[in-house]
Amino acid sequence: MDIQLEKKRFSTQKLLIIGGVILLLALIVFVILSSMGGSKLNVEKERISINTVEKGVFQENIPVNGIVLPITTIYLDALEGGRVEEKFVEDGAILKKGEPILRLSNTDLELSLINQETQVYNLLTQMQISQNAARQNTINKLNQYTDVESGLIEAKRVFDLNSRLYEKKAIGRQDLIKAQNEYNYQKERMHLSKQILGQDSIAVKQEQNQVQSSYARTQNALELMRRKVADLVVKAPVDGQLTSLDAEIGQSKNKGERLGQIDVLSGFKVRADIDEHYITRIYNGQTGRFTVAGKSFSLSIKKVYTQVTNGRFQVDMQFEEEVPEGIRRGQTLQIRLALSDEKQAMMIPKGGFFQQTGGNWIFKVSENGDKAYKVDITLGSQNTEYYEVLSGLQPGDKVITSSYDNYGDVQELVLKD
Repeated sequence: MDIQLEKKRFSTQKLLIIGGVILLLALIVFVILSSMGGSKLNVEKERISINTVEKGVFQENIPVNGIVLPITTIYLDALEGGRVEEKFVEDGAILKKGEPILRLSNTDLELSLINQETQVYNLLTQMQISQNAARQNTINKLNQYTDVESGLIEAKRVFDLNSRLYEKKAIGRQDLIKAQNEYNYQKERMHLSKQILGQDSIAVKQEQNQVQSSYARTQNALELMRRKVADLVVKAPVDGQLTSLDAEIGQSKNKGERLGQIDVLSGFKVRADIDEHYITRIYNGQTGRFTVAGKSFSLSIKKVYTQVTNGRFQVDMQFEEEVPEGIRRGQTLQIRLALSDEKQAMMIPKGGFFQQTGGNWIFKVSENGDKAYKVDITLGSQNTEYYEVLSGLQPGDKVITSSYDNYGDVQELVLKD
């Protein structure tokens, strides 16, 4: 009787194939795990920056550039157009108020002055002639009044005499009536003469007022014309330094054209450019600090210009206490402008890590210092030196703040001395 042999389930060849498949799957799993960020990277400590999380006084600020300017600048514009005939000073000169700077010539304006003067003299002559004529007319009317007054006196004398003679029956009634009529006539003449003399006086006063008013207006126009001609000599409106003088002999300048400016040397201010992103957070009274020759100085905002140009707006700042010695117009200052009050906070120094992480995570160094691994963090405000840490770290923790450009998706760094 034949015995049936049991057939083997796995041959050696099949076992090899199964083993190869398992190794391939293990390799695939390893690659997948590596791609999921589980890899490590060796890093030399001397090539990275390691800083400690600190707790201290923090104030949010931003860096801005400021230009030193005179506290007051007076612009020189040509009040009248003309040709530059003479320059009395050069650019950069220190001037006193009223000191001449340059002289323009304008023949049309000078001719207008001559015509205006002639008009004033003609009007003055006419006014004198008119006054003489009015005076003579008044004299004539006064003479006529005197004659009327004399006639009235004589008529009254005759009437009074005839009245007494009539009572004594020395004359007839006809003579009395004639004397009475003459007396009444002379009284009417006197009344009319008084009215004429009064009207003449009013008319003379009105004419004099009109002539004087016309003369005054013409005289004012003459004075204005003289001032316009005098404006051809450009003078310093205040004490200060002449800058940006733009005028050469023989050059023609239009009315209103900028000639230069006077910088008042009584003090300085700083004009700073700020990114428009901060325009809602900037206001008068905010302070900033800068350093010159190792010494810190303070500024405060006095005026905010809300007009935005090329993504930036400007502010004027004044020195709060002392002004740096030797500071000059046009000097550039690096200012740290405060955006908040001082407060206690956790801080880490600023570094290149922020460009790759956006402040969402950071490499934290282990306690023994041989490794660093990713931790999630939350950053708040920042200033020119530090980021404010809101969560994810504790004071005393050490973190890598240098750039993460070469780390890719590495989850852990092995730190080598």
